[in-house]
This record gives sequence, structure tokens and C-alpha cells, in this order.
Amino acid sequence: MSRTERLFDLLHVLRRHRRPVSGQALAAEIGVSIRTLYRDIASLQAQGADIVGEPGVGYVLKPGFTLPPLMFPVEEIEALVLGSRWVAGRGDERLRDAAVSALARLSAVLPPDLRAELESSSLHVAPTAPIPGDTVDPALLRKAIRIERKLHILYRDGEGAATERVVWPFGLTFFDHVRLMMAWCELRDGFRHFRTDRIAEARLMEMRYPRRRQALMKAWRETELKPVEGCRPAAGI
Repeated sequence: MSRTERLFDLLHVLRRHRRPVSGQALAAEIGVSIRTLYRDIASLQAQGADIVGEPGVGYVLKPGFTLPPLMFPVEEIEALVLGSRWVAGRGDERLRDAAVSALARLSAVLPPDLRAELESSSLHVAPTAPIPGDTVDPALLRKAIRIERKLHILYRDGEGAATERVVWPFGLTFFDHVRLMMAWCELRDGFRHFRTDRIAEARLMEMRYPRRRQALMKAWRETELKPVEGCRPAAGI
């Protein structure tokens, strides 16, 4: 978590409490050491946050403090709202919660006129058929992609036949009715797309895969998306 994210989180927690909260409780909720908490409180106070309290007594944020307002053109506000609503309707549970939380955070720091635009947006995402449920927590797949680690998976094809594979995941694609994980498959020695609802088991391995995620994505674009004479781009699973 970056320092900026920590400060936003700390403000968010303090706004929820009307009575003083101990430093230990705040540190535990944010997930930082007590020393880091004291530094973050000092940083917010230096930026003008009226945080009253001291170690051993507790802290409370007096009403009225906001971070410098964020300015967006109306079209950017509409794009953010529409994108968040799409994720909220089609993402997994954690992404849905993150989309709703992100809009709430944005609303809290916008000037009143832009906040009104955000909260009254008339752009909506059409309902979709239920997306097949995932057996494996999608957060694990996203983590493997972020930290560039191999995954050992048990994958079932459309006929239900299962194979064990070691893959190098580097991207996720969200469609209306299905999600695909893009990866290099050691078993097939090539790029493959795996429907996340067909991944029966997944284990994060200790070893990083030998190529950077960006390099894999570039190679995937060059091979999978490049038209071949008389053929459609491969999308094998």
C-alpha cells in the first residue's frame, strides 16, 4: 500500500468515528505499525487536517477537512461512473466492492458541483445474464499476475476432461458472460486462454516466471492478435 493510499484510508477511518479512537486501534484497522500511524497523523495535521488527540488518549477528526478538490471534466466523471458500474455488475465480489468504494472515495473529495454530476449520472449498464461462478478466488489469479508468479492449476475443458498445468498468467479479459485468463502454458508450450470458471484448483507457486509480464503481453499481442493469411487468430484453451 502506498503512502497516499494509507493517508486516504486513515482519513476514511477517522471520518467514521465521532469519538476518540486509540492509536493502537487505528493502526490495527489500517494495517500499519503504531510508529507509522503517528507519522501519518503528523502528515495529515501538516496538510491542515484538524486531528485532535495524542498517544495514549486517542484521536478524532473534527468535521470540515477535505483534501484539495479533484477537478475533472464532466465527460471524465461520466466515464468513471460508467466504468465503475460496469465493474460492479460484472466483476467478482472483491472487484465489485472495490468499484463501489472507489466511487464513494471520489465523491468525498470532489467539489459540490462535480459531486452532484457523479451522484446523479444517468449513464447505466444494462443487466446481463449471470456470469458462471468461479471455484478459485479470482483475487488469487490477480495476485499471481501482479507479482509475476507461476500458477499450478487443474483445468477442465468444455467436455469436463481435467488436465494439470503450470502456467504464467499475465492478464485477465472480462466479457459480458465469461472471464478469460491469458497465460503461457508450459504443457502446451504456447499462449492459452483459460476460462476462470473452469479452473477447478489453483496454487500459487514460489517461483517467478522467467519473463516479465509486459514482455509476455507484447509477445501475446504479436502472435495471438496478428492476422495469419487465411486464418483467424488463435484462442486455444
